Amino acid sequence: EPRSVWCCLAWTLVVGTMNSLVFFMNLLLMFVIFTIVLLPTIVVVYFGFQCHSQVLHSAARYCKSILDDNSSSALIILGFVIMSPLIVVAMAIYCSLARRLRLFMCFQPYSRAVYKGVKWRWYEEGGLCSCAKGWNTQVKAWV
Repeated sequence: EPRSVWCCLAWTLVVGTMNSLVFFMNLLLMFVIFTIVLLPTIVVVYFGFQCHSQVLHSAARYCKSILDDNSSSALIILGFVIMSPLIVVAMAIYCSLARRLRLFMCFQPYSRAVYKGVKWRWYEEGGLCSCAKGWNTQVKAWV
């Protein structure tokens, strides 16, 4: 049966807050994975830009003794070249982890806020994000 207007608004706020928290948890997980996987690219490009005379031209000892403009340019180019495959690796790791943990199943439908008696999706499926039940062999996902 449909909820009253004020009850519907309150439940909409609860469902919206829970979905926002799940979204930000996914975003945080993605940020952590991408940061860890792209760390080599970040370091290489950082040192390339730091030691190039046309950009920052640091006074650090390694910039004066090891890296000149040509080697700094090579580091910058190398960093941007290895970025593409590392982004693919990071996305594959995130998608695999999200599928294994069933992170996208944590989002709740707004029908929970509109109608009385609608159970939380994860409650019906065996716990938070369906972690308590076995795998559904009918679901297929390609990464």
